[in-house]
Amino acid sequence: MKAGLVTGSITHPRLEIRDLTRRFGGATVVDGVSLTIQPGEVMCLLGPSGCGKSTTLRCIAGVDMQDEGTIHVDGELVCDTVFRIPPERRHIGLMFQDFALFPHLSVADNVAFGLKGGKAEKRARVEELLDRVGLARHIDAFPHSLSGGEQQRVALARALAPRPRIMLMDEPFSGLDNRLRDEIRDDTLAVLKEENAAVLLVTHEPEEAMRMADRIALMREGRIVQLGAPYNIYNAPVDRQAVAFFSDINVIRGKVRGSLCDTPFGQFLAPGVSDGQEVDIVIRPQHLGIDFDRGGKGPNPTPAHGVAARGLVERARFMGAESLVEFRMDHDGSILKATVPNVFLPEKGRPLWLSVRRDRCFVFPAKR
Repeated sequence: MKAGLVTGSITHPRLEIRDLTRRFGGATVVDGVSLTIQPGEVMCLLGPSGCGKSTTLRCIAGVDMQDEGTIHVDGELVCDTVFRIPPERRHIGLMFQDFALFPHLSVADNVAFGLKGGKAEKRARVEELLDRVGLARHIDAFPHSLSGGEQQRVALARALAPRPRIMLMDEPFSGLDNRLRDEIRDDTLAVLKEENAAVLLVTHEPEEAMRMADRIALMREGRIVQLGAPYNIYNAPVDRQAVAFFSDINVIRGKVRGSLCDTPFGQFLAPGVSDGQEVDIVIRPQHLGIDFDRGGKGPNPTPAHGVAARGLVERARFMGAESLVEFRMDHDGSILKATVPNVFLPEKGRPLWLSVRRDRCFVFPAKR
């Protein structure tokens, strides 16, 4: 079980943020954010651009000052609205989109920059880290001779060299091409886990958060709207926007009567929603099934999928591992999207019956 610093009988998280708030002018950019991260844990702060992720990171690093709230490392206060430990004394490593390597210094000197101790001790730490990131053979090279992925690994080694207790990462992989990104992310994650640092990674890419995080903090308009393991965030989203952030969605709107909502796909439970209130039934495209066996004979309800509804193919596209098919539904003319494994490209206008994975639908009160 992961744990932070133990003082007496009290266990502290490595990083704890309490009610962090930051304002610029009349705008609240970070609004009461609270987080705890344990040693060896990777937390992803995920959200759209402008939601306050990077500002939160800057406050933790000490390069910006919050208006409210406190920041603690291993149970010790490092910053409130009056007291402030300087950034260089917080034992925090930083990695950003720009690798910011010194072009006039060798790889070894870049990694050793900021290290304390004797020459032999620093050289040993540099060699250890470069070996772990697979760049030992480039120890005397200069940054301009390295690829983007190799430069990112050097930046990682430099950030880890002083053995920071906390690693803050602000979209460090966004400058890499897609072919390299997964490999570099996996290698980086392995090294970070070995160092046992508490990691806070800022990203706007759900796939990156799902791939790297032990827990995800979903952020919107300066607030954390949901916090949990990737599986829970994806499969138990807090609202319609949370579902849409991770994937395309289909939405069917209806009114509630007696905790039930009537739709062309049958009735859906809407517990806790008042009669007459509208709800949005949210369905991911992979959970909208195409019934190839009906042959136009009409719906045949099943417990798992309810009633089938007919639509006409509007457009079909092959996406690589799957096909995306859009349907114009008979009941109201709306467009619903379904994904099908492999190649399925029906002609425009073909009628097909669609069914819904009822256990994979989300029902939320409608917002206009």
